[in-house]
Parts: sequence; C-alpha cells; structure tokens
Amino acid sequence: MKKNHKIAVKLLVTIGAILVVSSCSNTRFLEEGQQLYTGSKLSVEGDSLSKKEKSDLKSQLESTIIPKPNSSFLGLRPRLYIYNIAKEPKKEKGLWYWLKYKVGEKPVLLGDVDIEFNKDILVNYSENRGYFNAKAASDTISKNKKTEVRYNLKPNARYYISQINFPSDTSAIVNQEIVKTKDKTLLKPNQPFDLDVIKSERERIDTRLKEKGFYYFHPDNIIIQADSTVSKNHKVELFVKLKNNTPQEAKEQFTIENVIVFPNYNIRNSRKESIQIPMKTDSLTKYAYKDYFVIDPKKTFKPSIFDRALYFEKGDLYNRADHNLSLNRLINLGVFKFVKNNFVLTDSINHKFDAYYLLTPRDFQSLRFEVLGRTNSANYGGGELNLNWTNRNIFKGAEQLKMALYGAFDVQLGGPKNANNIFRAGFNSQLSIPRIIAPFRFNSSSAFVPRTNVNIGYEYQNRTKLYTLHNFNTSFGYTWKENAKKEHDLKIFDATLVFPEKVTDEYNEQIYFPDGSIKNPSLKRVVDKQLIFGPTYSYTYTTTMLPKKNTFYYRGMVDLAANITGLISGANVKKDNQKEIFKIPYSQYAKMEHDFRFYHKISEKSSFATRFIGGIAYPYGNSEFVPFSKQFFVGGSNSIRAFRARTLGPGSYDPRTQDASFYFDQSGDIKLELNAEYRANLFSFLNLAVFADAGNIWLVNDDPDKPGGKFSKDFMSEIAVGAGIGLRFDFSIMVLRLDLAMPLRVPYYEKGDRWAFDKIDFSDKDWRKDNLILNIAIGYPF
Repeated sequence: MKKNHKIAVKLLVTIGAILVVSSCSNTRFLEEGQQLYTGSKLSVEGDSLSKKEKSDLKSQLESTIIPKPNSSFLGLRPRLYIYNIAKEPKKEKGLWYWLKYKVGEKPVLLGDVDIEFNKDILVNYSENRGYFNAKAASDTISKNKKTEVRYNLKPNARYYISQINFPSDTSAIVNQEIVKTKDKTLLKPNQPFDLDVIKSERERIDTRLKEKGFYYFHPDNIIIQADSTVSKNHKVELFVKLKNNTPQEAKEQFTIENVIVFPNYNIRNSRKESIQIPMKTDSLTKYAYKDYFVIDPKKTFKPSIFDRALYFEKGDLYNRADHNLSLNRLINLGVFKFVKNNFVLTDSINHKFDAYYLLTPRDFQSLRFEVLGRTNSANYGGGELNLNWTNRNIFKGAEQLKMALYGAFDVQLGGPKNANNIFRAGFNSQLSIPRIIAPFRFNSSSAFVPRTNVNIGYEYQNRTKLYTLHNFNTSFGYTWKENAKKEHDLKIFDATLVFPEKVTDEYNEQIYFPDGSIKNPSLKRVVDKQLIFGPTYSYTYTTTMLPKKNTFYYRGMVDLAANITGLISGANVKKDNQKEIFKIPYSQYAKMEHDFRFYHKISEKSSFATRFIGGIAYPYGNSEFVPFSKQFFVGGSNSIRAFRARTLGPGSYDPRTQDASFYFDQSGDIKLELNAEYRANLFSFLNLAVFADAGNIWLVNDDPDKPGGKFSKDFMSEIAVGAGIGLRFDFSIMVLRLDLAMPLRVPYYEKGDRWAFDKIDFSDKDWRKDNLILNIAIGYPF
C-alpha cells in the first residue's frame, strides 16, 4: 500500500509540474516575431441599445470571431505544451503522431487571425439582425509574446417590421399559392428585422409550393425586399415577390405520368447497365404491376413490396411529402444499399413527368462469428461464442430472417474443481416481415415500414453441482413507428416454458427439510416448472436525436401474463384452485415499468444526464409469486454502480446472511431507481463523468426467507445511494467505460446507521476492497 501511495504522489507531482511549466514556457518555442494569440474581447457600445440588447448581441457575436485560441485549463495550456515538447513524427501514425497531433494542440498565432475579416463579420451579422449602419474598430494588446485582440462594435438602433405585403397580382397560379400561405408566415409586424427569419420564410414558401406540384420551384425564386423609407421610427416594410427571372417551369404544377422501379440497379456500374431513361411506354407493358412498372427480369423481389412502399401513383399531383416518404420507406425496408430517385420530363405541354426509382440491393446474406471474453467481481471468468446468419430477402418480399447459435461459460477462477460454474448454449431465430399480418387493415403513413415479428428460441443452462434448466420461448407481434420520435412494440403472444433437469441432491438439501417440508421457497422457485404467456406492449418516445439543449427519452412497458385465461378459468392459488396447462401451473401477473431520461446540454463539451426507473410486478390469481425471470434487479454497471450486479435488496434484506455457497441473484417485484451524471469532454476521445445513483427493489408479499424485503411506508429509509467518477474512451465505433463507485448509503445496515460517510477510509485496504467497485462496460449507462 505504501508503494502504491508513493507512486500516486509522484504521479500527482509530475502532472502538477507539467501544468506549472506549461503555463510559462509555451512562448519560448515561438520563432522571432511570432506572437501567441490568446483570444479576443468584444465590447458593444451605443446609446440607442438597451442593456439586454447589448448583452444578447455580444453573446451572439462572440461565437463568430475566428480562430479560437488554444484551449486552456485554469489559465494553463497543457495541450499546447505537449505539442511543443513532442518530437515531430516521421509517419502519420504511431505514438508520437498521436501524442503531438491528437493529444497536443498546434499553436494559434496572431498571424492566423484576420482582424479585418472579423470586423466585417461583426458588422454584417449586426446588420442582418436589423442593426443597420453598424461600425467596428479593433486594437491589439501584446505582452511577453502573447497578444489579445479587442473589438469594439457601435451598432445603431434596431429596425422593426411595420407590415408585410404578399403578391397583389394573382393571375399566375404560383402567385395564388404563395398568397394562400401568408396565414402561416414567419414574418410578423413589430418583430425585429432578421435575415435568418427572412431566409426561413423563403424556405417555408418553397416547402408549401413543393406540396402543390411545383417540383422545379426553388427558394431563390422568392425575393423579400425591405423598404425603410416608407416608415419612420426605425421601421421597415417588407414585400414578398416572385423574381422576374423565375424560369417558366418553376411556375408550373407537375403530375406523375408513370412510376418505374429498377430494384437491381448497380449504382457503381450504371454506365454498363442497359437502362434507358426515359423508357418508352410500350416496352414497359410487360413489367406492369397495378399503377407501377417493376423492371425485375430475374424476379428478385415481389412487386407487392413496392406497392406498399411507394406513395406516388399515376396521375398524382407531385408533392414533396410523398416524395420523401417513398424514399424513406424504401430505405427502411433494410434490403437496399442505395436508393436513387429521378424525375424525367415526358410532356412539357401538359406538365407531366415519369418517376424512376433506381435501387441497389445489399448483400442478401451475411454470416458473423463472435468470440467474447469476460470477468466479473465475483471471481468468475468466462467466454461466449456467437454464430449469426442473416438473410434480408428470404421470401423475396424484403423479409429478414436472423438465426443465431451461441454457447457460453462462466467458471470460478482459482476455485475448486467442478465448482458452481455456469454453462449455457442455445439458438434464437427471428423472422421480420415488412408489413402487418393481421385480420384487420393497418394503414401507416409513416416513413418507417411497420413489421410483423416472429421469434423462436431455446436455451440450455447448466449450473454444475446444482441443476440444469431448459428454456423455450416464442413470440408473435408487431413493431411500428409513427415517426422518428414515437415507436410501438406489441407482442400479441409471448410465451416462455422453463423446466428443470438433474436437480442435484446437494441443491435439494438446501430446499427441503429431511421430512420433505420446504425449507427455502426461494431456491425451490428457481427449479420449478414455469409456463408464462400473454401479451406485452412497450411505447418509446425520444427527442435525443434532435440538436436541442434539452432532450428526453421515455419507454413504458406493460406485461400481462395469462390475465384472460386466469379470469375465465377462475384460477386462485390462495384457494387451492391453481390451474395447469400440460400439467404445468401457468404464471398470472401484471407488470408495468417506466424509464424516463432527461439530457441537458450545458456547453459543447459538457452535459448533464438523469434517469428515473419505476416499475411494479403484481402476482394474482394462479400465482403467489412473480416468476424469477420477470422480476426486477438492481446494481451493476448500468444501474446502481456502487453495488455489484444483482446483490442489492430486496428492501433492507441483508444478503450477507446467505450461505455463501448458494449466493443467488436478489430480485424484487417493485423497483425505484434514480441516476444523475455530469459528463465533460477533457480532450479528443477522453471524457470524464461524476455520477450518483440511488434506488432499491422490494417484494409485494412477505417472504420469510427475505426479512425486510416487503415494500412498506418506510421504503424511503431503504434507499441505497452510491456515487463515483468515471472515464469514457470514445473511439467512435465504440465507447469503453470505466466507472469507480462507492456506497454512501447501505439499506441493510442498522436503521439509523445506514449513511456510510463516517465509514469512508481510503487508506484502509480492506475498506477499499469491500467498497470501491470498478465497473468496466461498453457504452454509456443511459
């Protein structure tokens, strides 16, 4: 311990020395006449502007000044120092290249700053925001080979919109449609003049016209003129007009003549393909399918998939929504690598064109082999082999068939021979069909193709010296997305059958007393035959893909096992009226879970993330307990990180009282969990996190083998709390996460003594071993 302490002290001293040296020695690497650019300062002056206007304008303008100076930490520039001291690499790879150009940072010099350009940017930006006739000045402050540039901006009073005028000449159809859009205009009287809003208004009009058949229209065909002479008191009048040089075809509405699909188009060898565009209608006749022409001589695809994916039909007025919708649905079929769309004018008099869809298929089949290794904190090590095969067009209708074979083992490292090791093997297959197969009609105008999913799987699990389990599962259901934010997953039927084999005498001795009565119901339930079936439904709503400061994620799930079957049969385990199917009692319960996450972006390099999980599983009718596999668990790398996986709870139950040779996962019927995490980018691929986790699980009913496990009004006193720090190595293709956590509140300690602040002792080797939990994982915890 002393040796490690000395190493840590030396490391801290070395890092401190580097930081101190870097603060004063970076300028010695500069050549004669060079000045290190340390940044800029901007001041905004003007009696006609309010204090808030000055502050808002200044904050907007500061981000436009370029370049940015070298990054600093507490006034120091360690990355610049690393660049300066690292030798020039001979190749664009290797340790020295990584250290100099990835960790280090090239110096930003005064010569890199175009001061006049920045002044022009400040003036132009101000005028684009309505501060007309602005003026900018600059000065430089130099000391010890370091230079700061100071800018001074003097804008005049801001101009506001007095009124907006749309085209008065509505003889042309395009002008009529422009006038019809004015109720949704972004330009409002008494709002500040803003060039960005004007550009958005032009794009809004263009979007509306694209929905009305004006395929060749462009935002640049619109001009919005500002006249400040017709009004006083810093007001401008806006005139929305169609440019005089707008091409005639941009003023016309177009309709679809033919829809032609090439599902085997090779984009890389398109010149070698015998595809003539446009094609003569006579040559298309033999490829007709409903209102489409599908050019697929090899019959690679069923034409019906294009009927469901494409939203254009013969005679339709062109609109951008159906254009994008068709492309997105073709992409979401998952069977095409490239999707290209062409509109070819065939009748300029009647304003008609043909729509061509040129589709390049992906490789239909793929085979992937994976080898994984792992260890955990319970001194177990193991590995896993996975063989995955995928066919993306198994029945020529873009149906995806995925099949997987796997085998895995976890053995006790350094333990006795034939210890409580775990061996698993199994297979899983999933057929995903790009449509809803049901006795009812399901219409979806979403860009995402709805799917019918069928799953079948089996797993063999052997715990040496304990038992062997066989697990069969199957499901049938649907997934569909309303849009990019909302997704539904409904399994009409989801069934699991578990039955044991070779339960050892050693394990049975822990379950039963010598007279045959049950000693440990919890262990018995693990090897009981189980039949679980019923519908499940989950709903997901997320905005995390949007470039917003605040984003959300929510997932809710409902699982109803045998609710109708149990009600019809009158099952009631408490009245000795437990029902069976195939001589196996079926499980009856209702389960609900909610996962809510909130992400707040503090700056470009830091953010704050929180998560709340709440769930309950309630057994009734044919069941006294919720099946072990359907219960809740906490602890581990993606949960409460200060406690090892599945070792916490339920309630105030103390897992240390268990027989160490039969240490089983702790589970519960109720779950509450709250996580909070501050994330910051240190540099490049290295990120830092500071986090806190809280929560626990509880039982709905009393369990004599788990004293303190039932949920009660004192549940708040049984909340576990942990905190820690972490490093995340973001390598783009994957994120490697290291989280070091320690418990701050332990629910199975004596009531009144559960907070553990007074027990923290980093110098104690035994305390560190028992309380510092290192979690190694892939990806973020939430």
